[in-house]
Amino acid sequence: MVQRISTGSPFETTFGYSRAVRHEDTVYVSGTTGYDYASMTMPESVSEQASNALATIDKALKEAGSSIEDTVRVVYYVGDRSYVDEVVAAVGPVFRNIRPAASMLIVQMIEAGMKIEIEVTARIGAANS
Repeated sequence: MVQRISTGSPFETTFGYSRAVRHEDTVYVSGTTGYDYASMTMPESVSEQASNALATIDKALKEAGSSIEDTVRVVYYVGDRSYVDEVVAAVGPVFRNIRPAASMLIVQMIEAGMKIEIEVTARIGAANS
């Protein structure tokens, strides 16, 4: 069974992707930026962007029958090395006890206001194992 999850972002239609795809007990969440989809605005701070991205990711995971606690892999794409401490302060409390495998890359973002993009892989039930 494959389940495709959309958050209603116009980017999903434009780019032709799903926010998340569930295949059996694994959920793959696409790279997610810090947009506030209610207002379609991007916060200025990287910590707010990271928090928004994690909220969007958790919403998609819940729709797939999972949650952020089931995360087994996370990749952070950060727009500037100077943001790293602020990113760690924003995501550390979320993942501190989950302890997924993780990578952080410094990259050029596709829009000037974007400072972070986060992608995760979750296994349903991982939090209880």
